Order: sequence, then C-alpha cells, then structure tokens
Amino acid sequence: MEPDLQGMRAFVAVADELHFGRAAARLFLTQQALSKRVRRLENALAVPLFDRTTRRVALTPAGRRFLPLARDAVAAYDAAVASVREPTGPLRVEVFAERFTPLRILRETVGRLPGLRVEPTMRQGLATALSAVRSGELDAAFGRVHDLGRPWPTDLDHRPVHLEPLHAFVDADHPLAGRPVLRLADLRAAGIAMPDAGGAEEWRGYLLRLRDELQVPVRFNEPAIGVRGYGEQMRGERKAVMLSEAGTDLPDDLRMRRIPIIEPVVMHVWSVTWRRENRDPRLRGLLAALPVPPVPDPGDDRVWIPEPDRAALA
Repeated sequence: MEPDLQGMRAFVAVADELHFGRAAARLFLTQQALSKRVRRLENALAVPLFDRTTRRVALTPAGRRFLPLARDAVAAYDAAVASVREPTGPLRVEVFAERFTPLRILRETVGRLPGLRVEPTMRQGLATALSAVRSGELDAAFGRVHDLGRPWPTDLDHRPVHLEPLHAFVDADHPLAGRPVLRLADLRAAGIAMPDAGGAEEWRGYLLRLRDELQVPVRFNEPAIGVRGYGEQMRGERKAVMLSEAGTDLPDDLRMRRIPIIEPVVMHVWSVTWRRENRDPRLRGLLAALPVPPVPDPGDDRVWIPEPDRAALA
C-alpha cells in the first residue's frame, strides 16, 4: 500500500482523544472528513483500528499495535520537513500573564540566545492554551500541568522550570498588613479569598489542594479584571488574604502589602509544555536553555507543594 500520512495523522489524533469530534477540532477538519481519512486507512490496512459505538471509541488490538509505529512515522516525516525548511517568524510562547514569573524566565533565557525572536501571548491559563500548542498555533506554553480538568494530552511533553513561593497579599488597612510573616495557623484563621479562576482550571485545582491538604478555608469571588480589579477585591477583605507569587510585578500606586508565608513556605511549580512532534531547532534550543529547578527534600515539611507537582519534580 502507498503511505497515507493524512490517514495516520487522523488515526493518531483519534487514538489520543478517543473522540472523533475533539480529534477533528484538533486537526481543523470536519468530523466527516476525519472519519473518511480513518476509514480510508482502515480499508488500506484491511483491518479495523477502532471499535465505535454511539457511546465510546476504543482502539482494537490492531489499533494498539499500530499506534506507536504510526506516531513514529508522523514524527519522522515532520522532522524530515523541518530539517530542510528555514524557520520563519518568532517562536510563539504562552506566558500566562505579564506580571507573573514565566515572562521574566522567558526574557532571561532569550537574552542568553542571540538572534532568537519570541512572541509572548497571555491567555491566563494553561487549560485554555493547550489546544493552541497542539494545533501548532503556539510553540510552547508555561503553566501548571496538573488539575486541568481533563487527561493530559499524549502528544504533549512538559517539564518543570521554576519553583516560586507564594505570598499573602492584603490591603494597607487590613488587620494583618503589619505582620512580617504569616504561618499556617494564621492562614487557617484568616482564610483565603481569590477571584474566580476563569479558564485557569489548574490554578483553581491548586487552591483546592491547598484547602484540602493544609485545611485552610478557600473562597472564590467574582472574576477580577486586571490588577485593578484584584486590588478592589482586596480592599473589600477585612479578614481573608489573597495569594500571589512573591515576585508578582505590581504598580507602585496600589495599596497592596505582601507578606511572606512560612512554616510551610507555599510553593507553585511552573512548567513548560510543547508538542512532541515540533522539531523546530529554535524551540529545542529554548527548551534546553530554560532552567531546571531544584528538587525539594520530600521529608522537609517546611515547604508545601501539591503532591502531583512534587512527583513531577522528582
């Protein structure tokens, strides 16, 4: 049989998603066109690759055997094409939002890579950026890779790049504003109030794990629009505190006070995500140049990291 790259791409996408609609959206095809490509491949192989019912899609034994080889064939073709094409345009990288750590990490890393051009985007949530990474609209994305509300896509890779402590943030008139540090007992007594996470499902999941593992009350308010909205919500809190990164870049004219949290230090893990089949040498150079964070001692109870994030670091 003649090689059917389109059919193999369609097959791999459906095998990853186990859903024809999601696979079609990933490849920017209609569901009918995707189904035709898969059926054409199955006819050429003279064997069914999927068991389809109205309720579920599952790989057949032949499909399970074919999947790793089809994935390798698609990746090999993409690598061959990338090897003879001159990269054009900047790398497109999602950094979550301007005031957070990923933009600083990206700037520092790009500064060590002469000639590399990067265009940052700010979707404010890895959960909302993953589809763009998978489609090739984005080359990479920073974010927290757990609690996304869906299984991790098998065509994407990720690795940790940074550990960042979180601080409590309060208004200048808040009863805790003059405290030099907050401890776990202080957090439990005050509670945490945060704007609704919106599309950043991973951030909501982080806060819910903090609530459950450290027994700290967590409340979600209405979404905040920009730093100003965050400050307005803060001014309305007379007991609860808000959380953000220790290095959050804030305007000078806001009345926010940041207070370190200790015993334990509450840590957030930033990771970088990319499409495994993206062979652009500029991306590979960027990934290699990004920092590798230290692995905290698992027995150190002075640092809190959600369990899945700690496992990824190890």
